[in-house]
Amino acid sequence: MVKNLYDVLGVAKTASEAEIKSQYRKLARKYHPDLNKDDKSAAEKFKEVSAAYDILGDKEKRRKYDNNEIDAEGKPTGFGAGGFNSGGGSYRTYSSGGFNGTQGFGGAGGFDFSSLFGEDIFSQFSNAGGAGFGSTAGFNTRRAQKGQDVTYSLDVDFLDAVKGAEKYISINGKRLNVKIPAGTSTGQTLRLKGQGMPGINGGNYGDALITLNVNAHPYFKAEGNDILVDLPISMKEAVLGAKVIVPTISGKVSVKIPPYSSSGEKLRLKGKGIKTKDNIGDEIVNLIIVAPKVKDNNLEMALANLPDEQLRTF
Repeated sequence: MVKNLYDVLGVAKTASEAEIKSQYRKLARKYHPDLNKDDKSAAEKFKEVSAAYDILGDKEKRRKYDNNEIDAEGKPTGFGAGGFNSGGGSYRTYSSGGFNGTQGFGGAGGFDFSSLFGEDIFSQFSNAGGAGFGSTAGFNTRRAQKGQDVTYSLDVDFLDAVKGAEKYISINGKRLNVKIPAGTSTGQTLRLKGQGMPGINGGNYGDALITLNVNAHPYFKAEGNDILVDLPISMKEAVLGAKVIVPTISGKVSVKIPPYSSSGEKLRLKGKGIKTKDNIGDEIVNLIIVAPKVKDNNLEMALANLPDEQLRTF
């Protein structure tokens, strides 16, 4: 019984191209023969999912498959579209070595099975010599192919992201060093060349793609190369001015609050932001006046004696 290609990949018929690609990569990593050398069933499964993806991963082939124009093997479903025809020159012949490369699908003008099923399938037979699909007795399928990329999501502390850091992760049993550049933001992807899945037929290894997720900080935020921080101050500090301690990403510093400061006013600490190879940002301190939470009769009397001011224009 011919299998439904969507069932082979384990996706719905309505799956998007991205969902199909993601599912194929997951299955290809799971069943890759180089990672399952003692499991023959894994090699068969790898060929099966590769064949399914070769059709469903190609927009035009998928359309034809959905419209019943080709079957699960990529063959035209209409009589005369392939196989026998009126000219009698396109047919399959068999020899003791498998497919005969001299007639029908072979030769310089023959049919390229790798374009139909994907080279991943035939790579399993690349060492078969003269039998089956060997390069000398049938089809030449030994073209080198780069291995699949692998993806990894890495959570990063805010200070490590803005100052730069090194982290170690494990992919495919290997311990890899990830250098996080200063000024990294959520969603940024780092590429580790050659740290992905093995290549096929001597092809290069794929890459490891590390997507970073920067954790939120209790009081710092990043805006470009600048660091933003809200600084609560008392009414006394706002009116009379004061020296207060302010945190920065490189340590605490003393800052002078000017007398008669208002909420929303900002102080700029030069060079206290994110330092990259191209730029050095500042820290922007946003003042927020906080009224006392405990009843204070003296404060109330002092404020009551102040002249009324018209601050609103609406």
